[in-house]
Amino acid sequence: MLGEKIGSTSGQMTMRPLPSANGLPIMESVEQGSGTIVGAEVQVMATFSSSMRSNGSWRGECPNSGVLMAADGVATGNYSATGAPTADGGFSFRGIAYFETVAPSLSALNGGAFVFEYETNAEGQSTWDLWEWK
Repeated sequence: MLGEKIGSTSGQMTMRPLPSANGLPIMESVEQGSGTIVGAEVQVMATFSSSMRSNGSWRGECPNSGVLMAADGVATGNYSATGAPTADGGFSFRGIAYFETVAPSLSALNGGAFVFEYETNAEGQSTWDLWEWK
């Protein structure tokens, strides 16, 4: 069951192509932003690798290369998502995130599963909204 919204961030995403596989593109996306997660102000940095599927949808992964930086420490994140390009030239992804931290302000993230919506527009401006999955 979807639980409470635990936070959101906004930022800027940049992309660059990686070598393709089976004739389908693979992109590396780097996200930088800020927001509030479980009540803590955070800076967000993450690197995703996304590959296009034969049906035109995309699958993205951020294997332990997501970082939330709070005043009292950091959390590392592992994210997986699926999505597709939007009509305005951006992307829309839905996925799941897991975190690990020793930062007291982010400790509510430990041991939880969190679902998210990630949206970008054609200019790379992004929003990331997270909910606890109970």
